[in-house]
Amino acid sequence: MSSNPWKVSLHGGHSRGYCDHAFDPLRSMLDAAVEQGYHTFGVSEHAPRLDEQYLYENEIEMGWTVAKIERDFEAYCKDIVPIAEEYAGRLVVLRGFETESAPCGNYFDLMRQYRARPCFEYCVGSVHFLKDISIDGPRKEFELALEAYGSLEALAVAYYKEMGDMVEALKPEVVGHFDLIRKNGHFYGPLDTPAIVDAALASLEIVRKSGSILDLNTAGYRKGLDTPYPEPWLVQAAHELGIGFCFGDDSHSVAHVGAGIDDARAYLRNNGVDTVTVLTKDDGEVVKKVVPLPGD
Repeated sequence: MSSNPWKVSLHGGHSRGYCDHAFDPLRSMLDAAVEQGYHTFGVSEHAPRLDEQYLYENEIEMGWTVAKIERDFEAYCKDIVPIAEEYAGRLVVLRGFETESAPCGNYFDLMRQYRARPCFEYCVGSVHFLKDISIDGPRKEFELALEAYGSLEALAVAYYKEMGDMVEALKPEVVGHFDLIRKNGHFYGPLDTPAIVDAALASLEIVRKSGSILDLNTAGYRKGLDTPYPEPWLVQAAHELGIGFCFGDDSHSVAHVGAGIDDARAYLRNNGVDTVTVLTKDDGEVVKKVVPLPGD
């Protein structure tokens, strides 16, 4: 077992076999986590999107259906328990899933049903859809969302409100890539106008009240951003509110496992954060711990 208790990812492990846009089998990714010196690795496979309108372009091209996506998730739910046990002594593997904000307006009950399953020990709460439009996909889809809301500011305000509503309803242990709106939004204008800042801070207050941990998500680096999610002003605001951070490599391949985590550690420390708040296991029970971040 790794002697680096800070080296924990709570968002990632999306793997081929259960996820259409992942590349490597789950065991290969867990082997990579062991090699990278992770102490704890949370696997958070995507919840299924249970309507054809939410299928991705590549899924449609491959002839996938909603039924197939649901079968894959059921297989994940069955497989993750013995796979996690298989790695005991080498790596703490936490069994989780990542929520979907679809169908918009009534996804809460569906996500609560998944959350109640005994195969899952925690969840990552994320928002990928607004008004049933993906904000996390190609820019042409993001532009549909822009058109639906009328402006980038209105879209971003709605995004942060949905984040707050999701956290309040689901109380996820981890809040995924808090400013995901930045992935595509930064091409279209500023994301720190007074109205957007107010909406983001209101959402952070809900995160604080829920006791959730913010995902310091290194996928921002590989998406072409100059920082992980969230960006510095949000890191500082969350830290001032007493909200903890954990790392998430948001891995969809072996190459993603551990990518950027050392840069992210320095990024947190440079923004005044010298601890991470992790989930791990003691005597078989999931526990929450605050762990010091080492310097360089």
